[in-house]
Amino acid sequence: MADQPYLYQRRELVEPDWTRLPGWAGVTEREWDDPQWQRAHCVKNSRQLRGVLGDRLADRFYADLERDQEQRATMSMLLPPQMLNTMVVEPMAAGSAFTEAFYADPVRRYMLPVFSDRRTDWPSHPYATRDSLHEHDMWVAEGLTHRYPTKVLAELLSTCPQYCGHCTRMDLVGNSTPMIDKLRFALKPVDRMDAMIAYLQAHPQVRDVVVSGGDVANLPWPRLEAFVSRLLDLPNIRDIRLASKALMGMPQHWFADDVRAGVERLATTARSRGVSLAIHTHVNAAQSVTPSVARAARAMFEAGVRDVRNQGVLLRGVNDSSSALLDLSFALLDGAGIMPYYFYTCDMIPSSEHWRTSIATAQELQHQIMGYLPGFATPRIVCDVPFVGKRWVHQLAGYDRVRGVSTWTKNYRTSIEADDPEALSRTYEYYDPVDTLPAEGQAWWAEHARTSVPDHLLDAVLAAAASRDAAAHEATDPATASLGGLSSA
Repeated sequence: MADQPYLYQRRELVEPDWTRLPGWAGVTEREWDDPQWQRAHCVKNSRQLRGVLGDRLADRFYADLERDQEQRATMSMLLPPQMLNTMVVEPMAAGSAFTEAFYADPVRRYMLPVFSDRRTDWPSHPYATRDSLHEHDMWVAEGLTHRYPTKVLAELLSTCPQYCGHCTRMDLVGNSTPMIDKLRFALKPVDRMDAMIAYLQAHPQVRDVVVSGGDVANLPWPRLEAFVSRLLDLPNIRDIRLASKALMGMPQHWFADDVRAGVERLATTARSRGVSLAIHTHVNAAQSVTPSVARAARAMFEAGVRDVRNQGVLLRGVNDSSSALLDLSFALLDGAGIMPYYFYTCDMIPSSEHWRTSIATAQELQHQIMGYLPGFATPRIVCDVPFVGKRWVHQLAGYDRVRGVSTWTKNYRTSIEADDPEALSRTYEYYDPVDTLPAEGQAWWAEHARTSVPDHLLDAVLAAAASRDAAAHEATDPATASLGGLSSA
């Protein structure tokens, strides 16, 4: 049994010593565990990164970073100390060795992208779009996406404690960058939440609400607790999931006394009403799972949440090997009690080709990780197909591996397809990164590449926009008011 493709070894979680970094040499444990200190010392630019790392990084890295922010980045820099501290955890002298290790670090690769990371031949797929899943087209109230029959996504805010380079909501979340002029909510938060509740009251078929953003850790706790309490008052709501990468990126927020007490109040009410309250986080590398993350998860369990689950993203150069996925899954499960749940293929957003993997690679990785974890804790690798939703990577209806085009079907209508007779019989496309294709496929794309979506998808987008604009002019009820309120910043 020793000669296995993957050898399981129980590994103790480690909190890297932040005082190894010059800028934090005098930071106390009390300061480190303070969420306000973490927020106040987030790294937002190359100057602040220099302040933390001192002379350890070569100047070429900072030039590489600044060029990316100016020419390619879809997200601005925002790194909590907790996340930066998990990069290059081994003590290492300044200079070339540290710089190369920093370049190669998996957390750095997706949280602090640089220009040289990006592909120069295909930085973006020809069909990449800034709202690749068309969530805004499916808004039934501002920020409320109704894509699945019984589930909705409630985006309460457009900020996070940390900004991931591969963010699927890069068109809305975070500050504008030179490449992307971000969109902004038009309604006041209280009006947006009122409209969401009104829609849920009027649609009893919805039983499951993902409360997200952005990241709910950035919402003042009283406002988040008030919204979730209103959800708990609705008899049709049976599942509530709070989405927060900050459980990993800034765990100090989640084990803070006031937040823990607030979660306990919500969890007590949820249990009394037979509602499942869970937290979903987003961890992509095993080294990110530290004792602080385990402490935050434990605080949530002690407060009474039903489960803490992880939804990672499959990213080239970060976790695209079976050993990396299994190491991460066991760190989550054994070290922090967090359920490995999903790994998504990276969405087709601009400047993401260097992160995305082919569906064939995702299928192979799913095969390779089977049998090592308990069945209930074996993560499913899924593709979030535009206009369809999550599909296990083996559920495709067809696959042209030369051109990298997979086709998918679905068994339900989204909120924009009530009058579409072909919604359930049509096939929908997802595209592999062009550079992963054989030479014949790459040559085809070089000749036929286009920057718009396929005609039938474009027609659906335009029809949804027209319907949305008409509703915006006619509706006065808060549950159906201005869905066209998303405006350019």
